[in-house]
Amino acid sequence: MEGGGEAAGRCGEADSACEALRLLQIDPGDPAEWRAGGAVPCSRNVLRKQKHWEKVIMAKKRKRTQERERRKARQAEGKGTAEQHSKRVLKAIMKERLLEAKESGPRLCVDLSMADHMTKKETSRLAAQIRRLYGANRRAKKPFWLCLTEFVMGSSIYEECFRMNDGFSNYLMDTTQESYLDLFPLDTIVYLTPDSENVLEDIDPKKVYILGGLVDESIHKKLTLQRARDQSLQTARLPIREYMVKTINTKNYHSETLAINQGSSVMLEE
Repeated sequence: MEGGGEAAGRCGEADSACEALRLLQIDPGDPAEWRAGGAVPCSRNVLRKQKHWEKVIMAKKRKRTQERERRKARQAEGKGTAEQHSKRVLKAIMKERLLEAKESGPRLCVDLSMADHMTKKETSRLAAQIRRLYGANRRAKKPFWLCLTEFVMGSSIYEECFRMNDGFSNYLMDTTQESYLDLFPLDTIVYLTPDSENVLEDIDPKKVYILGGLVDESIHKKLTLQRARDQSLQTARLPIREYMVKTINTKNYHSETLAINQGSSVMLEE
């Protein structure tokens, strides 16, 4: 009885060893030979194959890990570190930059006092430009603090800004019915006009820059320059003619008058 129990145990042990070797993709040979021999083989050849298989598995795991790391590195390089942040984090970063500009400058105001010079179509275009101006400024690494001056409740531009721009009431900027003349010292104000003789080369955070909120399809010459002179203000123009690359066109006409969002984009890249 004891001999039979020992034989049965050896058979079970041999079967288990066979199954283990199959899982390792090692040919176990004939189990009957193991049972006849009365012991599970643990030859050097079997151990060598087991170690080899373990090395193959570990190498595959390392390869997969390295490939994941390379893929993440390519994604970071292609998209940039900013895009790795969540939308919530990005919004917090942009808000912090805007509030820093509110505290320390620079400031950029859109003078909306000339709304009477615009048609309904031009007013709608100006409202769209204000939206693009705000969006570009908000995304900039060094934004301005924006202010819409003489933004009179019930005026055409007031109505168009709220009609055309979703979330306009939540824009992070100042809006006031007052004039910039009542808000800032005269010696800090620089009115930007394409007709000025002074070229704006650098942005001074202590200055307040004024953009004329005017979409004038008829192009009234020197309107903003004359307004600045009447108010005894400093003037400057963007360095368009110094850096503009002129392309050939049939009319041979090149305008240095930019929309307010285009002008602000130039300033954001200063």
